Amino acid sequence: MIKVLVLRAAGSNCDQETKFAFDLVGAQADLVHINRLLEGSVSLSSYQILAIPGGFTYGDDISAGKVLANQLKFKLADMLHQFYMQDKLIIGICNGFQVLVKAGLLPKVDLEAEPSVTLTFNDSGKFEDRWVSLRVNESPSVFTRGSKSQVYFPVAHAEGKFVLRNSEILAELHKNKQIVFQYVSPTGGAAVYPDNPNGSTLDIAGICDPTGRVMGLMPHPERHVDPTNHPQWTRRGLASEGDGVAIFRSAVQYFEQK
Repeated sequence: MIKVLVLRAAGSNCDQETKFAFDLVGAQADLVHINRLLEGSVSLSSYQILAIPGGFTYGDDISAGKVLANQLKFKLADMLHQFYMQDKLIIGICNGFQVLVKAGLLPKVDLEAEPSVTLTFNDSGKFEDRWVSLRVNESPSVFTRGSKSQVYFPVAHAEGKFVLRNSEILAELHKNKQIVFQYVSPTGGAAVYPDNPNGSTLDIAGICDPTGRVMGLMPHPERHVDPTNHPQWTRRGLASEGDGVAIFRSAVQYFEQK
């Protein structure tokens, strides 16, 4: 059975939903506090997938996800690098995406480099809690191999605006097809507020590393796994499953098909 480590810390609040999503597609997901890794009582090497869920870890002091990112970067770098080099998968959702970019796990795995991208305060100046439409681009991402071309997920964040250090970084993302998700209008057109809830550059909602084995996104696929999660299901009728299921299933199938 594929084992998933759902990483918890003070302030995580989407860990149970993330565990449920992985369990739903046949994985064994364990909720593990960061302290268990730091003290060595749990080994990351026992797992195939690392999931960093949403929430407000450590109250988002300093900036969103920064404290947990520093713990990974400065205390668990060797463990994470070994995990990555073993052809395993990492996903960060919302706060988890913020952690990945600030730890140096996205847009490529380099835990010693200064971040080249980040997620900062929404242009609206407020917490955005709404459902959004996303285009799923062609990319190397392992996680979207089974996804539809357009999906519908909720967002819930105050610091979700994706920005880059310079245009060269953006060109590299385009070259490697690392832009996995972009905000779009419900009809698939250009996104303006509130369809783009934060003002992200090029409407970017999620990216992967060049291998496709590390992915982060601001919207919450784990909150749309059951068809009744859809806010309009009583009007539109029940789908066979929620749009988010494909992301978790694709991760598990990556190992089952190897």
